[in-house]
Amino acid sequence: MTIPVQPIFPYPPPRVEGYHTYLPPQVQPVGSLLDDKEYKQNVNPPKLFEPVTIRGIEFPNRAWVAPMCQYSADDGSLTDHHFVHLGAMAQRGWGSIMIEATAVVPEGRITPQDCGLWKDAQIESYKRVVSYVHAVKGVIGIQLAHAGRKASTVAPWTSREALEKGYQGGTVASEEHGGWPNNVVGPSPISFNADKFPSPIEASTEYIQSLKKAFADSVERCKAIGFDFIEIHGAHGYLLHEFVDPISNKRTDQYGGSLDNRIRLPLEIAEIMREKWDKPLFYRVSATDWLDDTLGPEKGQGDGEWAWWGIEQTTILTQKLADIGVDVIDVSSGGNDLRQKVRPGPSYQLPLAEHIKKAVPNILVGAVGIITTPHQANDIIEEGKADVIFMARQVLRDIDFPLEAALALGVAVAPAVQFERAWGRMMVKRDHNDDPQHKHGITEVQGEEGVKSKRSTPPEIHTSIP
Repeated sequence: MTIPVQPIFPYPPPRVEGYHTYLPPQVQPVGSLLDDKEYKQNVNPPKLFEPVTIRGIEFPNRAWVAPMCQYSADDGSLTDHHFVHLGAMAQRGWGSIMIEATAVVPEGRITPQDCGLWKDAQIESYKRVVSYVHAVKGVIGIQLAHAGRKASTVAPWTSREALEKGYQGGTVASEEHGGWPNNVVGPSPISFNADKFPSPIEASTEYIQSLKKAFADSVERCKAIGFDFIEIHGAHGYLLHEFVDPISNKRTDQYGGSLDNRIRLPLEIAEIMREKWDKPLFYRVSATDWLDDTLGPEKGQGDGEWAWWGIEQTTILTQKLADIGVDVIDVSSGGNDLRQKVRPGPSYQLPLAEHIKKAVPNILVGAVGIITTPHQANDIIEEGKADVIFMARQVLRDIDFPLEAALALGVAVAPAVQFERAWGRMMVKRDHNDDPQHKHGITEVQGEEGVKSKRSTPPEIHTSIP
């Protein structure tokens, strides 16, 4: 019997060197532009897909994942949920991924199930996620935080389920269920909501000093983990927002009263972290309390004192952060006063980011707030209103947004090699004047993509923001 000669492939399967399981290497970062010599539609790409390099870290595009609380940690450590949640993003082409608000002290968590980085035992759970993201050529950072007077509460679904059963009480997590109701700390003993939230104790000078050390220690753990960047959480009514805001800060020492005193702690923390951290450093700010309709101007007309936290003070804080060496200001809003009057709509927070972008030219600006379409996101950057786009809920609704945005904006970017067949529509060698030529035989109808598109020219790249 003659055995036929078979065409044996001579090369071993490639793998990511050093990774603990088999993992095929990505040719280039997922979501990065393919070679414009082959893909001529990439010669003059939309700005959403222009890479940006900060302190030696290259972010392959400007569609970035904002930190999103998952309330699914175990004594501060990441769980399988986080590995799947964040790992899936790394496969979908986001220019940056950020781990949610991570407490630098145990009492700085929002809920007992929040992430934390206050002890070395938590490092390994973060390394697992970061190692995977880096193995697929992704960029990942972390948001370090302290919840302040909003700490020791319960997860939103836990509260909702209780309400549906008729419960009308507060949302303070008890010691029995992992909370710390008697150790909730704020700048002043003022509850966010006395009917629902904890009654905080005023942070002592000693506590403030220990908190600065806790931030510094967490930075050392971030180095051990291998994060690409760190964001300081100064927004949404949590501790650093509480300190800068005259609504929640009634102190009479060096951390209260004047604007310089109220912004002292965030600046001290940023300076400590800048000294210890040589990679990109971000700061998330709530640029307004949205209290114009309730309390009048940010600066009281009668006495000239600051009445609440708004865009004028945010601009001053941002310039000081930029001078310290903070690289990116992540411009959000609200969360520190129940009287806020927010008018949400597409790009509703963009004017705040745009204001900062014009006023503080030596810092990169991130925009947030109901940014949900490729053209909307791209136009914000094209028009110079922000440098990057942070997305949160849209990530959860449409995790493939970066690849879909590339398709909509008429450019070709790299999908994960495992998912390549699903993106035949995008991976075409397209000339603006010629019919598409498909890359290595992949067609638009493979992978159950449906009928072949009749379009022979790329889609429009720019439209106005809704």
